[in-house]
Amino acid sequence: MLLYLHGFRSSPQSAKARILAARLAQLGLGHHWACPQLPVSPRDVIAGLRAQYWPQVQDTVVGSSLGGFYARYLAQATGCRAVLLNPSVQPDRSLADRVGLSRGWHDGEPHDFRAEYLDELAELAVSDITQPERYFLIAAKGDEILDWRDMVAAFPGARSHILEGGDHAISDFMPLVDEVLAFAGLYPP
Repeated sequence: MLLYLHGFRSSPQSAKARILAARLAQLGLGHHWACPQLPVSPRDVIAGLRAQYWPQVQDTVVGSSLGGFYARYLAQATGCRAVLLNPSVQPDRSLADRVGLSRGWHDGEPHDFRAEYLDELAELAVSDITQPERYFLIAAKGDEILDWRDMVAAFPGARSHILEGGDHAISDFMPLVDEVLAFAGLYPP
């Protein structure tokens, strides 16, 4: 199973999610794919994932931005692998100025990000990773939202691919897809 967790205000319609889903389908591995719409509340995210997708050790969770924060939590909690795409490492701090009503990037749906969600994020924080070989960090030095150095510091000893330039969305994700799938044990099929 490859479980993709999108970022803050994003959705399963994100470019990276669509690229991964298309590549898996092209390889005849579409049945290994899941990408749920995540609720706004971090507590509800984890409860929903526990109920429906709680990863097994052989699974891989791919998380982008805030989804990377959740992927880190899941990898620590379950022992699965995690691919982290410009992950948020302290979202209880980096999202503090995002409290309030906003709209989803892809669907325009309202997102009511409440102050108590910052506390929920703090409760899910992982101070130190164990078994760094289970983690694959892809970080862009050109990320305009999060600092790539914080990402590297949060994943000592993990496999990493640091992109010169780039952006938060990792707009040039296509060349990285097979590397992500290989880490997940899905490529070559």
